[in-house]
Amino acid sequence: MRYISTRGQAPSLSLNDVLLTGLARDGGLYVPESWPQFSNADLARMARLDYRQLAVEVITPFVDGEIPHEDLVELVNGAYDSFSHQAIAPLVQVGPQHFVMELFHGPTLAFKDFALQLVGRLFDYVLKQRGERLTVVGATSGDTGSAAIEACRDREQVDIFILFPTGRVSEVQRRQMTTVPANNVFALSVEGDFDTCQDMVKAMFNDQGFRDQVSLGAVNSINWARIMGQIVYYFWAALQLGGAQRRVNFAVPTGNFGNVFAGYAAKQMGLDIGWLGVSSNRNDILARFFESNDMSLRPVEPSHSPSMDIQVSSNFERLLFDLMGRDGQAVDAAITDFRANGKLDVGQGGWERARELFDGYRLSDPDTLAAMAKWQGLANGMVLDPHSVIGVDHAAARAPGDAPVVSLATAHPAKFPDAVQKALGVQAELPRHMADLFKREERQTLMPADLGKLQDFVRANARKTAS
Repeated sequence: MRYISTRGQAPSLSLNDVLLTGLARDGGLYVPESWPQFSNADLARMARLDYRQLAVEVITPFVDGEIPHEDLVELVNGAYDSFSHQAIAPLVQVGPQHFVMELFHGPTLAFKDFALQLVGRLFDYVLKQRGERLTVVGATSGDTGSAAIEACRDREQVDIFILFPTGRVSEVQRRQMTTVPANNVFALSVEGDFDTCQDMVKAMFNDQGFRDQVSLGAVNSINWARIMGQIVYYFWAALQLGGAQRRVNFAVPTGNFGNVFAGYAAKQMGLDIGWLGVSSNRNDILARFFESNDMSLRPVEPSHSPSMDIQVSSNFERLLFDLMGRDGQAVDAAITDFRANGKLDVGQGGWERARELFDGYRLSDPDTLAAMAKWQGLANGMVLDPHSVIGVDHAAARAPGDAPVVSLATAHPAKFPDAVQKALGVQAELPRHMADLFKREERQTLMPADLGKLQDFVRANARKTAS
């Protein structure tokens, strides 16, 4: 398996090189040169596997012999050992043909654990084989940061720097990042919004001298390995519901488009997915695009669902690459124009192709709180966080028809106690392993939105790659 850049100018790479490279050197994102294919017979066989076995089956074509099978099994098993539910990603029925897949039973209570617990182990595995070290940087709107830190903490081959927007993540999300005492972890509170943080990370990758100096690697979903790890749970849910013989739909709360792109990848690999819901909050650039071909930038507005407070959805570039016939030059021109003029033009034909699969939806802040209260009543007391509830409401509004629809519950409600309190008038309790979170000492560095100062901080604190 080889991987190519969405901008068309960087060399193709193997999975292990893509893992350590993150962002392509031409500024693009890596995608598989071709999609692995699973037949109906393959799917019927895979339906009998447990989650760990299925993960090995789905990931194996992407690894393509670079990691021996027995080593991959060990890495996958280790990745999910810390999950608190035996099913890893349990399905809960909330209505006729409507299911919620709980993706918050990992160590940091969010769906990011599914990929990042694996990615952290892959980093260690590949770096030790090569005798190298990596300086991992990432931007987070809330959940990626804690999941990445948990995956990379105390790893000898890795230093990790996570940027998050000051005052724009929940207190639980912040404390999950700032209370980790590991010496290789740096939580950086940046003045600005998530897009500011994300732009600074991309700028560091585009500074080739700095990138090589500190051996820079990515943990955001710009890293293909993140998407690879998330594809698995689409297969898992569909096969639990008869997906080897029947169509399944998904509603996905998303801001950076990585989670729902993993569903798109699963469809390309042979899973019969009828539609993918793109469920947004007031920062509705994705919903506007799929509804009316309007992908125009607006200011990021803080909301009750902060992990989706995003306007520049990095992973959309991977879909754009396919919508533009895998023409890297056309993608490069479109993204350059988007960043210069604030509007992305995919053409009428590209938008119509996107609309065949994707469906946009949004809820305002008041409607999000109202939906949390409504679904607590409809779903036997289920408490949904202010992101997941938008996907659940989207699925119900779309009306599944004859095919089941799966809403992705992307975070534990205890990560957003203020929203839960406002919506339901109750406290969302943290699990036992986090019960003392508010008593732990915080360590964070306040950082202006200044690329030079950020790079100086990383240089000063990263353990350099051996010469």
